[in-house]
Amino acid sequence: MLDFNRPPYVGKELDYIKEAVDLHKICGDGKFTQLCSEWMKKRFNINNVLLTTSCTHALEMAAILCNIQPGDEVIMPSYTFVSTADAFVLRGAKIVFVDIRPDTMNIDETKIEAAITDKTKAIVPVHYAGVSCEMDAIMAIAKKHHLLVVEDAAQGVTAYYKGKALGTIGDFGCYSFHETKNYSMGEGGAILFNDDQYKEKAEISREKGTNRSKFFRGQVDKYTWVDYGSSYLPSDLNAAYLWAQLEAADTINNHRLSTWHKYYDGLALLAEAGHIELPYVPNECTHNAHMFYIKTKDLAQRSALITHLKEKGIQAVFHYVPLHSSPAGQKFGCFHGADEYTTKESERLLRLPLFYNITDDEISSVINAIKEFYQ
Repeated sequence: MLDFNRPPYVGKELDYIKEAVDLHKICGDGKFTQLCSEWMKKRFNINNVLLTTSCTHALEMAAILCNIQPGDEVIMPSYTFVSTADAFVLRGAKIVFVDIRPDTMNIDETKIEAAITDKTKAIVPVHYAGVSCEMDAIMAIAKKHHLLVVEDAAQGVTAYYKGKALGTIGDFGCYSFHETKNYSMGEGGAILFNDDQYKEKAEISREKGTNRSKFFRGQVDKYTWVDYGSSYLPSDLNAAYLWAQLEAADTINNHRLSTWHKYYDGLALLAEAGHIELPYVPNECTHNAHMFYIKTKDLAQRSALITHLKEKGIQAVFHYVPLHSSPAGQKFGCFHGADEYTTKESERLLRLPLFYNITDDEISSVINAIKEFYQ
């Protein structure tokens, strides 16, 4: 079976994990945690980066830093992973879902303003497939209505919007380093922000509500419980695994982009014939080849294609079930306006195998199997 995903591995991961062990520092904020954080600061031109145990926890930290309170409303797309909503529901927020654009599968920026009320506290754009939302419009709306913007850039590491790294445009950005992402630490993430006013509170919330970070810097002679927090700090063993990949970030990125373009070119004739639709990347967006998807005619055709590919030994998968249609989505949120595209487009989308070191033969096998289905 050609797996849909294989976790990235470049060869130095085990050496760095052993080094972390030899340094007798395998809990958080060791050598490799610092290396990863500093790399992202410089690479993405951002003042503050804190590695976390997951993107879910980065989003939870963002909700804390936004001071989300019970009754606040948070606007986001319904076509996203549950963590996007969970992080704010945990703080007592009501989730207000709005429709997506059918071209990028991102939040429709033209639908946001109508969903704003006097209870709205934040907007959470999700950069689907590493292709940016229309951030200029979103930031303008946020500024006009005095709202905070939390970028769910789980899929957007090393992707850009008008030259700005995703995750660095809003008030907060959240990355994922899960094993399914372009760069992995198994389970992990990061929160990014420019405004230093949030730095101390971020450190405290990440260190179980204590000022332990200040203690290790020698700024206080003992640390104590000072505010709400949780255990959002990852092991340095995980960071060591990630560091090997950040060192090879360009190599990984170029390989994924090459795979993405091979799929695009190989399936272009099917798209021209009207059998499928291919991904769309706006001119102002520099994507990171996080995924390659096609859109079939409808749900029935997608199901048949998945079965066909499985019979050929290829694992292709659909993606999110819109949150507003789930039991929890109906309990904790509501859909503002018409669901013109969210459900319909989600039922057509199919993701193809794409991972670092996938071979040309494997790519060709997927393309040929899809062609065979439509022929």
